[in-house]
Amino acid sequence: MKFGGDEGRVHSRTIYVGHKSCPPNEAYIPPKFCDNRIVSSKYTVWNFLPKNLFEQFRRIANFYFLIIFLVQVIVDTPTSPVTSGLPLFFVITVTAVKQGYEDWLRHKADREVNEYRVSVLEDGRRIRKMSAKIKVGDIVEVEEDETFPCDLILLQSSRDDGTCFVTTASLDGESNHKTHYTVADLESDLQYLSSTIECEQPQPDLYKFVGRMHIYRNSQEPDVRSLGPENLLLKGANLKNTQKICGVAVYTGMETKMALNYQGKSQKRSAVEKSINAFLLVYLFILVSKALVCTTLKYVWQGKHDEPWYNEKTQKEKDTNQYLKMFTDFLSFMVLFNFIIPVSMYVTVEMQKFLGSFFIAWDKDFFDPEIQEGALVNTSDLNEELGQVEYIFTDKTGTLTQNNMEFIECCIDGFQYKHGDGSSELDGFCVTDGPVNKIQQKAGREREELFLRALCLCHTVQIKESTMHRQDQIDQIDQIDQVDGLGVDHEFLHPPQKETGFIASSPDEIALVKGAMRYGFTFLGLESKNMKILNRNKDVETYELLHVLNFDPVRRRMSVMVRSKTGDILLFCKGADSSMFPQVRQEEVERIRMHVERNATEGYRTLCVAYKHLNAQEYARADADLREARLALQDREEKLMAVYNRVETDMILIGATAVEDQLQDEAAQTMEALQGAGMKVWVLTGDKMETAKSTCYACGLFKKNTELLELTLRTLEDGGRSREERLHDLLLEYHKKAVQDAPPVKLGITRSWSVAGHDYGFIIDGASLSMVLSSSSEPNSRRYKNLFLQICQNCTAVLCCRMAPLQKAQIVKLVKNSKGNPITLSVGDGANDVSMILEAHVGIGIKGKEGRQAVKNSDYAIPKLKHLKKLLLAHGHLYYVRIAHLVQYFFYKNLCFILPQFLYQFFCGYSQQPLYDAAYLTMYNICFTSMPILAYSLLEQHICIEVLLEHSTLYRDIAKNAMLRWKLFLYWTALGIFHGLVFFFGVRFLFSNPALQDNGQVFGNWSYGTIVFTVLVFTVTLKLALDTRHWTWINHFVIWGSLAFYVFFSFFWGGIICRPFLKHQRLYFVFANMLSSVSAWLVIILLILLSLLPEILLVVLRKPRGPHARQKKSSAGDPQSPQSSARPLLTRTFSDESNTVI
Repeated sequence: MKFGGDEGRVHSRTIYVGHKSCPPNEAYIPPKFCDNRIVSSKYTVWNFLPKNLFEQFRRIANFYFLIIFLVQVIVDTPTSPVTSGLPLFFVITVTAVKQGYEDWLRHKADREVNEYRVSVLEDGRRIRKMSAKIKVGDIVEVEEDETFPCDLILLQSSRDDGTCFVTTASLDGESNHKTHYTVADLESDLQYLSSTIECEQPQPDLYKFVGRMHIYRNSQEPDVRSLGPENLLLKGANLKNTQKICGVAVYTGMETKMALNYQGKSQKRSAVEKSINAFLLVYLFILVSKALVCTTLKYVWQGKHDEPWYNEKTQKEKDTNQYLKMFTDFLSFMVLFNFIIPVSMYVTVEMQKFLGSFFIAWDKDFFDPEIQEGALVNTSDLNEELGQVEYIFTDKTGTLTQNNMEFIECCIDGFQYKHGDGSSELDGFCVTDGPVNKIQQKAGREREELFLRALCLCHTVQIKESTMHRQDQIDQIDQIDQVDGLGVDHEFLHPPQKETGFIASSPDEIALVKGAMRYGFTFLGLESKNMKILNRNKDVETYELLHVLNFDPVRRRMSVMVRSKTGDILLFCKGADSSMFPQVRQEEVERIRMHVERNATEGYRTLCVAYKHLNAQEYARADADLREARLALQDREEKLMAVYNRVETDMILIGATAVEDQLQDEAAQTMEALQGAGMKVWVLTGDKMETAKSTCYACGLFKKNTELLELTLRTLEDGGRSREERLHDLLLEYHKKAVQDAPPVKLGITRSWSVAGHDYGFIIDGASLSMVLSSSSEPNSRRYKNLFLQICQNCTAVLCCRMAPLQKAQIVKLVKNSKGNPITLSVGDGANDVSMILEAHVGIGIKGKEGRQAVKNSDYAIPKLKHLKKLLLAHGHLYYVRIAHLVQYFFYKNLCFILPQFLYQFFCGYSQQPLYDAAYLTMYNICFTSMPILAYSLLEQHICIEVLLEHSTLYRDIAKNAMLRWKLFLYWTALGIFHGLVFFFGVRFLFSNPALQDNGQVFGNWSYGTIVFTVLVFTVTLKLALDTRHWTWINHFVIWGSLAFYVFFSFFWGGIICRPFLKHQRLYFVFANMLSSVSAWLVIILLILLSLLPEILLVVLRKPRGPHARQKKSSAGDPQSPQSSARPLLTRTFSDESNTVI
């Protein structure tokens, strides 16, 4: 069968409640469904070693070094296998231990969930079993504050009205209480219940469920009940304000909606790592080319020259196959030149990332005194990615906002009532505002009380049962004028002290009830369909609750029908102004509109309040229509909507309210800075559109002049055409506005809120997004995605509301895989944000109120949203520049290192004779040149942090991997070639003089190589010193210490004559002997100066530029703007940048 609206799903599942056959006389064949085990781990004990090694050796660098190591083991090469094997073993081991530990934590978390004990009803008995052993069809009992172990259909509740309250913070981020309903007319003892449930197959949409329940009684035709989302309790949600419930398991384990919304954690790779791999391929090509050239020229040379008498080949060598000999020679040259790509670079990069991550954790600016915690780094692999972010996807509730609604003001008949304020407005004129008990002189006491009654009755708020009894409440109010910390003094109203005592499906409903209490009307609770309120005269008024017309995103209203003690039937309605104004008498609209518009521009959440008297005939018709619509199996929502719209007409507008969802500290300033840095901000929330839109205005993502392009169910319903046609038309219309008619954006400039001109904001909801992403026809779907993306990319901000967690991840993936592969960042605080956090290149968890699921699954965790500014603009910027320089510098210094070795082969008959001693070959990258660049990559600040935070536009200078582009890479490569040529031929020019020592003796080949190596070590180290602009004692220690260590080691190594070293001792007193020659001293100094001359000239001759220079100017009173003297970082090299500090 196929359910209405069940897109593309053909099959359904049949569930036997309590595993009983239905009808009872039929044979019961248990259907096969998955068990309730949750598995989020990646490895097992048996597959860890092979799977982990396979994944690690898929990295091109690890695989390359493995091949080199095997060649060194198998073939007789000039260098030892230890030079490649030891660093490779270190990297593989450290990575395996790290990944194994992370997976062990996932196993541990899974075990806690799967071994959690739950109560299951079997044959009338209540037994405890592990959560993993729950099967589809089991009747599960859950008590208050417990978490639902699987997806359940609610069968029984301890509450008299057959409802229960749940919080779904771990699913959609909303901490508000939601009401769910039992299936109507079931047996009180579930042991005797005989029924089946037919429902759709598992799917990830949290807000959608279609099914029906067949109840069998005494061989009669089964009763059929329709099932919807209001009957479904989702795994991960918590039971609140209800002692216990019983439900039947319909989806278990990895088929629950929560599991289907969970995105598995995959290995994230930074853009820098991809650049390293690209550069690595270039240097691999250079390496192979060198080996091929030397192998070819070796055999050419041997063909022209006779075999020397002192180096005759053995018989074994003569019998060796010529091609095999050529191949082994080729491999030997590969190993000899292999140091052009040192494995030590990967070790240094890993150390830089690991040690660098501590600077984030140690940053005192990230410490939050409220929770007594600072920042947390869960992965150190993405530090530099923080400096490359182009798109930010943020949750709203708990991330942008504190999820703490506060009643600000209200308007009754055009009069403004602002608590604690001394004025009110009447159609734009200010009049004196007296105490609240005297407000009858403005709006009239009757209208005023009608408005406050509406606030007390038109909601879904409940009093928490654990609080005092109702009569105790009334008595306490009589005695001390206080409920839940709210004073009701008639001359002066005290503000609310705390938010305890009330629960509701929306926090703004609690705020409105609290607001009514400020003006003397207190909601006492709902008992047996009777709502009680305490008025200003301390009298208790009782109203019978007849119907609740629930809020929905299309109508954007909610209503209640109540009957007073006098028998009057009233409809109270509240909703968004755009949905309320057409439904009320127009003469009242203009008096309220001005206040609503002003409050909306101030970023407040506004609601209009109206009422209507219903006579007996009107109510009887509405009651019959509502009951009929609620029992409908097909098109239930559409039928209810038609009844709601028919009832909610010709109402009388009383007033409006303004509620503030308090933003996180400095949320607006943070968003402003991030947009100024060229980042696009998208808000992805499961919340309602109106609330989310108000938040976007409040934090500056939408401005007053921003034209909003709305693609929601409401706009798709307009026009009387099919949704698909309307979607097509709207996408084309918005594309023309935002893309085709938009003025061209200059290269290098990112549109932001501050750019003059016409700005657009885009709003889409979950249902419309589903249509965009999964249109009925494949070509249309692809076209819709492209149109949607282009529109969004040309808008200053995008708001996606009513999003399921998986839809959030789909949005992130869509942008991540779009043209140019922009770097994405997701930030959220709840488990509903986990999927998008895992999908984005970088995931940020906020240590908020919604548990720690987001923090556990994030790459970085920060206490508050405001800390994101420094994390990206300062830490991200610096980490990227540091590691970019590290990568370029490593390739440069190793090209300098190996080029003389290559040139030397032309002068030694291509005999694979090393130019450098084996100790120098091994220690060049490990000891002599590793520490200075590591210190630089951890401590360098090419621009001070204060300037980076003050001028967010500096972030744009390094956007799109600017420091690792091919232009700069070729510059560094050319510099390496130039230095290598200077080293080799400079020393060869020295050796043209046959007598270099006082006694007339000549230097040998090891002296030649040692002089080249000495010039090399000093040049590349001093080059880094010239590039360093932020000097600390650590920089001084490692730079000058490395040079001193090289000199000390060379003296020491040349003096060793112990037996174990005699076989490898080639430098016996070579270094000391070399330094005894004045000519050698002169050449070493001259070659170092010649190599660094271009850098030194730039430092001396060029005027200072860059942010440090700007700082000096501004401190001297120069009125020049911060950006006027800035030269784009893209056009400067690091050596160029180094000149800003002189």
